[in-house]
Amino acid sequence: MNEAPQNVRLIGGEMLLWSDADDAIDWRGSGLELVRRLLPAEGAEGRVLLAGPHPQVLVDAVAARASSAAVLVRSYPDACAIGERHPSLTVHCGRLRALTGEEPYDLVLALDGLRRTCSAEEPPPSWQASLDALTALVAPGGRLVLAVANDLGIDRFVEARPPDREGGDGQWEPHGFDPSHPSGAGRLDRALESAGLAVDRCYAAYPGHRTPRALLGRELLAQDLPEALTVPLGARGGDTMRVADPLRLSRLAFRHGLGEQLAPLWLAVATRPGDAGDVELPPGLIEVGRAVHEVTRAAIRRLPGGAGRPIPRGRVVEEMLVEACAREDVRAVRELLAKLADWVTDGGDATADNLVWDGEHFAAVIPMPVPATAPVARIVLCRILWRFAVRLLAAGHHHPWPWPLAADQLTLTLCGMAGKPCDQADLDQARKLDAELGQPAEVPDAPPTYRDLLGARDRLADQLTAALARVARLETKLTYRERELVRARAKVRRSQRKVAAYRRTLGYRLSRRLVHPRKVARKVMRMLSR
Repeated sequence: MNEAPQNVRLIGGEMLLWSDADDAIDWRGSGLELVRRLLPAEGAEGRVLLAGPHPQVLVDAVAARASSAAVLVRSYPDACAIGERHPSLTVHCGRLRALTGEEPYDLVLALDGLRRTCSAEEPPPSWQASLDALTALVAPGGRLVLAVANDLGIDRFVEARPPDREGGDGQWEPHGFDPSHPSGAGRLDRALESAGLAVDRCYAAYPGHRTPRALLGRELLAQDLPEALTVPLGARGGDTMRVADPLRLSRLAFRHGLGEQLAPLWLAVATRPGDAGDVELPPGLIEVGRAVHEVTRAAIRRLPGGAGRPIPRGRVVEEMLVEACAREDVRAVRELLAKLADWVTDGGDATADNLVWDGEHFAAVIPMPVPATAPVARIVLCRILWRFAVRLLAAGHHHPWPWPLAADQLTLTLCGMAGKPCDQADLDQARKLDAELGQPAEVPDAPPTYRDLLGARDRLADQLTAALARVARLETKLTYRERELVRARAKVRRSQRKVAAYRRTLGYRLSRRLVHPRKVARKVMRMLSR
């Protein structure tokens, strides 16, 4: 074991040959923006504690802003790495319940939850016991930011593999059997209140519990969210084995008012009674691309300093096209694509999943970044349809063009239906434009979708049925042949017995003697000559 830095303190329960750094929740824009608002202002006094593994960008932000900050991790290699990177931080290495005798903190951040604050050197404590140990570190007037994974989140419906097969470092014990673990946002509120904290705001995090990119407060979830707002909330890509289209499933969950109940992750901000400073908590934060947007009841604005703009009303164009393809309504697809082509010709630019149609006008949900050089309208339309074709095929949706199934050829078909024929060179330029604007669409490496699995199962079922029928026919024929063979063997044995009896008769022996008369005559002549 290497010598630990001076700012690393071993408190008991440290795991010497373990690392949680690669398996921490990937908090980026939205989570980082919320933490920045909760951190003490520059020059202000305030003690901050990071409990559990956190991404490096979050640790850097806390170390840069807080005048007094500490980190608690159970992994000794992670503690040494953090201590070397930030000499000003106090790094506690060990289990959460061993962190005693510390002065309370004004802000406690546990954005990875409580499951990885215990050690393998002890029996795992219950979630409630870990919460009690954590809330004891919150000072009067201090705040706690706690993430809790939802065992019945929408990402559990999307992923075909069970959660205990993820294979991460934290998966040495099964989860979901702790009765104290919150089974809903309401139970999370009651658990925090029983620990002496008042819940300021509880966010629903989407699209997944490992990669949260959007935080929506309850006041937003309580109202009828426009479809345009639910566009960035669906998981896109990276799924190894999907049961359903995650983007469509997320829209249905919000449409039926289940956004909070089916959230993959809950992020609660709670305060202990006391002299707490005023902090403006946003109703919602959504990360799209490289930008973070603040969401209110009726407007959305880009941070920092962006002007608010109304959330457009209407139906998402991608969903309209998917439904028309499912009905094989080629006429509806052609009419909508023709209107889209006219809108692009007039200077519009937005992908089909970032565009709404109210029956008269198109409107982009999130304004598109301006490319370095303005492309021609045909290339812009080709890019939009290329991304839609990739999404359509990757999600396993039905469409009325069974051949060809490649995204390239499907894109050229859609361009022709829009009245703007394109060739392969235009498609190559559209891909370059997509890469320049960020988050380029990528054709997945044939990840199995639910439709593919059903098709493979049906093919295997047909092959198995045919093989079983052939085996049944062969078994019937084999049984018949075995019976024929038994009868033939019995007949041969009866014939052999008859032959043996016939050979023992006097007539058979005399006939055998008279079969060769010349040989018998020679024997007789020899006898007479003597």
